[in-house]
Amino acid sequence: MGLWAAVHAERRGIATLIADAGRLGGGASGGLLGALMPHMPDRWSEKKQFQFDALVSLEDEIATLEAATGLSAGYRRSGRLIPLPKPHLEKIARRHCEDAERHWQAGARRFHWHVLDNPPVGGWIEASAGESGFVHDTLAARVAPRSLIAALVALLRRSKHVRISEHATVAGLDPDRGVAEIGGESIAFRHCILAAGHQSFPLLQGLTPGLKQLLGQPVKGQAALLKADIDPVLPTIFLDGLYVVAHEGGHAAIGSTSENRFDDPTSTDTQLDALIAGAREIVPTLRDAVVVERWAGLRPKAIDRDPMIGRHPDHPRLIALTGGFKVSFGLAHRLAEAAICIAGDTDCGFLLPESFAISSHIAAASR
Repeated sequence: MGLWAAVHAERRGIATLIADAGRLGGGASGGLLGALMPHMPDRWSEKKQFQFDALVSLEDEIATLEAATGLSAGYRRSGRLIPLPKPHLEKIARRHCEDAERHWQAGARRFHWHVLDNPPVGGWIEASAGESGFVHDTLAARVAPRSLIAALVALLRRSKHVRISEHATVAGLDPDRGVAEIGGESIAFRHCILAAGHQSFPLLQGLTPGLKQLLGQPVKGQAALLKADIDPVLPTIFLDGLYVVAHEGGHAAIGSTSENRFDDPTSTDTQLDALIAGAREIVPTLRDAVVVERWAGLRPKAIDRDPMIGRHPDHPRLIALTGGFKVSFGLAHRLAEAAICIAGDTDCGFLLPESFAISSHIAAASR
């Protein structure tokens, strides 16, 4: 989110400093999965419309980024495949098909929620995984997280208005005076956009007295990368919390856990082993695939699960840009643009859902 905010600041000619306590993209953004999954098309809402618009617009944003840097972000609208193991799920899926035809429209473009008796491609998923059929959604996409981060960083390193400071801890932040102590240096700012993932929550908590609950928490996720003879155009498989994502170079990413309690945020364990075993069971190509990397990291989950965006009500120079949990990669470019528009008091041409506002999260934490 912070990198996309800097991209939008550069486009507007705004002098910007990115300060990262580690290396850019070294947190949850540096993972393996990269699944860009839409919400279900039923019970349509402003939140689902915002996510839909963001997922569609990301395609052009990445094309622009790749053209400017000559780097690939590993993006592909490969779709999603959902096995239906029980008969009642097939009936629900057919209702969703009608919902998608109604809501998944962007100008002349149409995206679909097909309900099929068999997988749309052979040799990818066991037909027995979907005893009552399969859903093939054509809106879902994927991106290679580290490749996207590398392209964003490459663009920003050659920018005119953005300065990057890595391994620079923010030792102090006074949002009312507009001063931050970063890497031993005192930096004056007009606005500070706080996009530090789960590490944003303790700082916001300290600046918001009287809260009865935490504004957010880190949730650990584990994932793995396997190497096999895999076509990168294959759709992402989703079944009961298990994702199998086909990437370029014959790689498949598998994830992910959601752990509210953990001892070591970067260790992997039997929970990841279970995901790998589940993927091998339903994907024949992965039966003997070599695990080339195991990964774990912390994702930011706000109290209301939604992203947390906007001016802090008590400290207007401070703008939150965090949360998002599992949907951040698909929304980050739009949320970041909104944060820059908020800082400049300008109109972005789109509205944020009310549930995304930091004031909404503060209200939830005050109850």
